[in-house]
Amino acid sequence: MRSDVRVVVARYNEDVAWLEQTGLDYVVYDKGPDPVADARILPNIGREAHTYLTHIVREWDSLAPHTAFVQGDPFDHLDPDRATGPQDLAAMIIRCAERGVPFRGFAWFKLKCDGLGRPHDLNKPENEGRWAGWGKDIPVERVFRELFNAEPPAHYVARAPAGLFCVSAARVRTRPRAMYEHALRLIEDDPHDAENTGHAFERLWQLIFNGNTLWNKDTYA
Repeated sequence: MRSDVRVVVARYNEDVAWLEQTGLDYVVYDKGPDPVADARILPNIGREAHTYLTHIVREWDSLAPHTAFVQGDPFDHLDPDRATGPQDLAAMIIRCAERGVPFRGFAWFKLKCDGLGRPHDLNKPENEGRWAGWGKDIPVERVFRELFNAEPPAHYVARAPAGLFCVSAARVRTRPRAMYEHALRLIEDDPHDAENTGHAFERLWQLIFNGNTLWNKDTYA
């Protein structure tokens, strides 16, 4: 088994048997009512961002050279021309490691939005009740200001929608551990994502991992 990559899975109730087909080292963080064997149990809060940030903070000194962060069932969001199953996903992850790619999103699409996450579908009548933050905007700019010492852009291009991406440990560590701890507190303060805090991270992963150390704050309250 490769030692240079690890797959981190945010599971609720999905069938994650596909992980064995990747041939890669993996860890499952489980928030569901029926956790799988050997999973690390977390409270069901904060969407997948809570899972990913928890892993980074807890494993800071032992991160794999490349970590792929994925949801329990990632395949509907992958490019059908390049990745249709577990082995295809594994090949994408391995390419990132072998080519030294610092960050790559795996979804077949990208999202463009403003500082309120617009356009979004959190106010569509047919989606009422699907999310605690239904009917509200996504606080992309607010979270940006919490994380970075920089002026927020007018528009954001989310290159890792659906929370599917691979990032190198070196790129993770271009930000201080304190930033990730602060990010985790932001999510824990909105545990049911009623204000869409966790949702905002989906629009910000590419900036969190862009390697621009000039954006780092001296301290994180």
